[in-house]
Amino acid sequence: MTIRQGVLVREDILGLIKSRPPLISDFISLDAQLQPNGFDITIREIASFASGGKLGETNESRLLPQLMPLDFDGDNGVDLRPGAYLVTFNEVVNLPANIMALARPRSSLNRCGVSLHTAVWDAGYHGRSQSLLVVYNTHGFRLHRNARVAQLIFMYTSGRTGQGYSGQYQGENI
Repeated sequence: MTIRQGVLVREDILGLIKSRPPLISDFISLDAQLQPNGFDITIREIASFASGGKLGETNESRLLPQLMPLDFDGDNGVDLRPGAYLVTFNEVVNLPANIMALARPRSSLNRCGVSLHTAVWDAGYHGRSQSLLVVYNTHGFRLHRNARVAQLIFMYTSGRTGQGYSGQYQGENI
């Protein structure tokens, strides 16, 4: 049995997008988003935090903060003051049992004094993810709906996992 390893390239990603279920769906522009070593993900929604959160020893003691959705204006943009925001992406990701993903902020985002903090997309995950956007620039930042903010990088695992992701966020935001 041959085990594929490494980062998926453009041709691998495109082939998996054309499969069933597609690796990625609900994207804005395949031509603009498909990159040599990943796939750019885009902004669907943004919210500010309206309360605190809590993590305990178990998932049962987890308390997620309340959110206050922010509205895009007539120009499809929103002005963000320095601080932390929760963003929801447009793209729905369907990871098979032998592929995981990581996301990195686009360099243009970093050059504006803004970063995106992301987690691991485990093999077997299916959903429309969320991540933390932090505006460090003291002058603020203007963000538009459907802006490409991060590149999702897909990697083959050393084999198929016997149990893919089955946590609380499976099927989220669909």
